[in-house]
Amino acid sequence: MSKLGFVGLGIMGGRMAANLQKGGHELFVCDIKKVPDVLVEGGAVVCGTPKEVAEKADVIFTMLPNTPDVEKVLFMEGGIAEGLSAGKIVVDNSSIAPAETRKFASKINELGCEYIDAPVSGGDVGAEAGTLAIMCGGNQEAFDRAKPFLDLMGKNVTLVGPNGIGQMTKICNQIIVGNTIEAVAEALLLAAKAGADPWKVRDALTGGWADSLILQIHGKRMIERNFEPGGRIELHRKDLNLALAESYSLGVPLPNTATTHALWNGCVGQGGIAWDHSAIVRALEAAAGFEIGQKP
Repeated sequence: MSKLGFVGLGIMGGRMAANLQKGGHELFVCDIKKVPDVLVEGGAVVCGTPKEVAEKADVIFTMLPNTPDVEKVLFMEGGIAEGLSAGKIVVDNSSIAPAETRKFASKINELGCEYIDAPVSGGDVGAEAGTLAIMCGGNQEAFDRAKPFLDLMGKNVTLVGPNGIGQMTKICNQIIVGNTIEAVAEALLLAAKAGADPWKVRDALTGGWADSLILQIHGKRMIERNFEPGGRIELHRKDLNLALAESYSLGVPLPNTATTHALWNGCVGQGGIAWDHSAIVRALEAAAGFEIGQKP
């Protein structure tokens, strides 16, 4: 049994922490909101501050919305850095800016501790099942120490490179996922307005080269009109904003990514900042004057 900490227990973090707990480890947790009952019932110790989590745990995980949130939890008064002692590991599962990640890692290293950026992909479904893809940046020794715990949360855990490269890999993931969600939305909307049954179109496409988890899961959400968030537009839009910032600094064109980002901006304009990212179809529907499910 190891002593593990977890700060940030939202849609993703709460499920990920539960899998660490199911692995038989002692868990110390902290969140600005109420800690999920399932963790408390399983024996998790609720701490008053991130500092307290870091004092009690040997490996501390964070899962937070954005770069400023990670910086605050790490370095604010009562933050994780204040509770660290030499030899501990901080693992950030958030999706944040690569450049800031390298700065955070350097500060944690100065305290005699290791830092791994380990953003995840797989949504709430993968977090629940413990089947996330986890893309890591850090040194080999720290990764080897943290991997048994990461394996409890993910089925594909990869050290991609040094600090910051895990975050860059997540940006690439979000480009592919976001643009594929947009493509599925285009296809199903076109089919529906042409008079086809979108359910049958979706079923016909599964098994061929157009098949994907996104077609299966997000296509279903679009047809059912189920936009309760698994992955929020707010967060995926943030990730594509990071992608566009990196593309500008590196001189790499990302035209499709820019379009997908703009369509999510359109959803935000409709009041959908907290919708599931599959709701990108609503921006296309607004332009088409037609919703999936209508009779053409």
